[in-house]
Amino acid sequence: MRNVLVTGSGGQLGKTINELFSKNEDNLDFTFVSKEDLDITKKTALKRFFKNNKFDYCINCAAYTNVDQAEKTPEIAYKVNAEGVKYLAKSCKDANVVLIHISTDYVFDGEKKEPYTINDLPNPINEYGKSKLLGEQFVQEIMDRYFIIRTSWLCSKKHGHNFYRTIINSAKTKAELSVTVDQMSCPTNTVSLTKYLMKLINGDSLDYGIHHFSDKLVMTWYDFAESILLENNLNAKTSLVKANNYVTFAKRPKYSVLLNEM
Repeated sequence: MRNVLVTGSGGQLGKTINELFSKNEDNLDFTFVSKEDLDITKKTALKRFFKNNKFDYCINCAAYTNVDQAEKTPEIAYKVNAEGVKYLAKSCKDANVVLIHISTDYVFDGEKKEPYTINDLPNPINEYGKSKLLGEQFVQEIMDRYFIIRTSWLCSKKHGHNFYRTIINSAKTKAELSVTVDQMSCPTNTVSLTKYLMKLINGDSLDYGIHHFSDKLVMTWYDFAESILLENNLNAKTSLVKANNYVTFAKRPKYSVLLNEM
């Protein structure tokens, strides 16, 4: 029986893992902890928790993901995405736990015209991306046995506040939605990512390091919105308008397609 800790279990990915794999099948015994249960920015509490519990793997879903707010108050993003990850990596290292850390396509600047590989040099253009990159670097500096999984445009159809659910909710009350065509990447379902993570654990993978995972279908936010409306039979009720030069408080990479290397 392998014991798996999932931090940040109150988020969309944590909830998806819980929903699909919490029945302790495949010789996996899960422990789910939310921020209220275990705050990764609390160094002493984190150290005590790992001392009192035995784990083989830790899937870190804990993250600060509000991209625009991170630009306004970056200290919050760095506290969770960098400092908290550093504490978690140290605790995992001391307890001989394999860390699976979830990262993002936003570590890249979006200037490339073809999919980013794990060998491409990160160059984040917003504070969120910078904080996530620093977290990656802490993991690499501290640990030997780790997986950093970069993913893109992560969305659950059932859980959390995300683009998929926002489009559905907006379409029910608005006759017209304006969606940007200025950014391109691969929307990734939390179910797909969860199954990939379970393959890593069940296969006892020793291919440590950075990995890229997405659902591979390249599209703009406009394309994604269109597919969401069609899937939910809302396309007749709401019309989409292409927004060019859509302005957000934080810069976003225009092209952040990740090359899946599996």
